[in-house]
Amino acid sequence: MNDWQIFTGNSEPHDNWELPAPPKWRPFGQEIDQNKNRNQVRGETFQPREEEIKMINAALYLRRPLLITGKPGTGKSSLAYAVARELMLGEVLYWPIASRTTLKDGLYSYDAIARLQEVKQQQNSSKASSIEDYITLGPLGTALLPSAKPRVLLIDEIDKSDIDLPNDLLNIFEEGRFEIEELVRLKKEIPVVEVRTAYTADISHEIIEGRVICTTFPLVILTSNGERDFPPPFLRRCLRLTMKEPDKAQLVKIIAAHLGKEIADPNNSTKLTNEALNTLVDNFIQERNSKTLANDQLLNALFMVTKGRIDTKDGLIKQLLQDLGQVEEDE
Repeated sequence: MNDWQIFTGNSEPHDNWELPAPPKWRPFGQEIDQNKNRNQVRGETFQPREEEIKMINAALYLRRPLLITGKPGTGKSSLAYAVARELMLGEVLYWPIASRTTLKDGLYSYDAIARLQEVKQQQNSSKASSIEDYITLGPLGTALLPSAKPRVLLIDEIDKSDIDLPNDLLNIFEEGRFEIEELVRLKKEIPVVEVRTAYTADISHEIIEGRVICTTFPLVILTSNGERDFPPPFLRRCLRLTMKEPDKAQLVKIIAAHLGKEIADPNNSTKLTNEALNTLVDNFIQERNSKTLANDQLLNALFMVTKGRIDTKDGLIKQLLQDLGQVEEDE
């Protein structure tokens, strides 16, 4: 079964090799539809449960943020892309959280140094420097712009934040508005400015007197791996959902969404039998009881069976399904 290996380790250079088509979730420019990115594909292939569907609808009706807790790989982030795709709400605004992330990072950025340098360079020029060229709305700030339908904002891994960030978000979630201080100070001289937003398409938007006031509260999805507790005032303002690990029937749906064609193709010499597929899924579920495993690890293993032509009992399968919760010790 070693004929599938491209790198042989025999020190003999060779270029008569070719990679198979990439996994559906790792296309890198080889998408069937070039107008789609990987996040859009995530939205297409996500398989929501009934309780997840209900909580999304509750968040939309109640105009409340939805705090989703669950183990890595359970689809917390993918849910946001699935909602945006089905409801045609446009690009998901993504705000990844780190320990030093502040509320202002999410609202807007102002490059004061660049503007100062520009002003100095233009002192002897008739062209005036415009402040709007140095302000960019962040994901949260963009989500709060006036709109007919809610924008989708994904605040990823909120449990990694500084202890103050959840409380700092409370007023924004309640009021749905904020001010850009640099523009408020100039509102008499420059009442209307057009600033860049957080959209990847670099869309701009008019800001009047430095204030952003939402007309439709965005669908805010906050994800957490359950690594910390949040203050009661923050939890009171959020709806909460715990994403469970998929059972066997749901795993089969996920596999079919990602690898259905490859597994079912009768012309595929490495076609998985139902028995072999069931065994892999059953073993994955059993291992998951004592390990931290993500769904995409199982997909990786299945891809290597169908495209890499390895046997379902190959040692590589075990290595692809290593516990995410601990580092393997040297034997």
